[in-house]
Amino acid sequence: MDDLRQLLRSLEVFAGELPVFDSSEAPATPSELFTEWLLAAVDAGVREPHAMTLSTAGADGNPTARTLILKGIGPGGWQFASDGGSVKARNLAERPYAALTFYWPQLARQVRVCGPVVPESPEDSAADFRARGAGARAEALLGRQSRPLADLAERDAAVKESLTRLEAEPDLVAPGWTLHSVRPDSVEFWQGDKERRHTRLVYLRSDESEGWVRQLLWP
Repeated sequence: MDDLRQLLRSLEVFAGELPVFDSSEAPATPSELFTEWLLAAVDAGVREPHAMTLSTAGADGNPTARTLILKGIGPGGWQFASDGGSVKARNLAERPYAALTFYWPQLARQVRVCGPVVPESPEDSAADFRARGAGARAEALLGRQSRPLADLAERDAAVKESLTRLEAEPDLVAPGWTLHSVRPDSVEFWQGDKERRHTRLVYLRSDESEGWVRQLLWP
């Protein structure tokens, strides 16, 4: 344990040249700033910059998290999709609230999106499903996510059978497949600094102005 602790302390953080974030020039809405930062991550060569941690909690209040891919930012908010029988879907049915976390290490940037989650229309959900790759659709059609698996051969055989089914019926959509939107109450942007002079800017939804209020936070 001591060796591991020493190793962890020796690992470099905030390597390379980091961007400067001038919060006074931040746009009026968090979606605008998020798009700017996401495109900067793409330009910087960050692998899978659209990957995010989705955190949910069920009725018992116990949190759980997993990494998903951002599907887009629509009028309803930040979008992700899920199978109706998954743990996250059950969590959201019990407590429709979630947090999304993005981290782009090459830029030392983090974004946190928190708010209620609402399902998009069946039409939009179906379109999202059909836009997935064949392998992803075949697996989702099985509807077995998070269930016990005897061995990998069982998985491979089931997916192969599902792929054959998809070839015959290419417009199939998994029952319960849902496109969700996180409609944020708050969106926080964190810019790291080598000297630990980190910058945190949070957008808070304002009912009074029907817009957003920006607030700096202590790091």
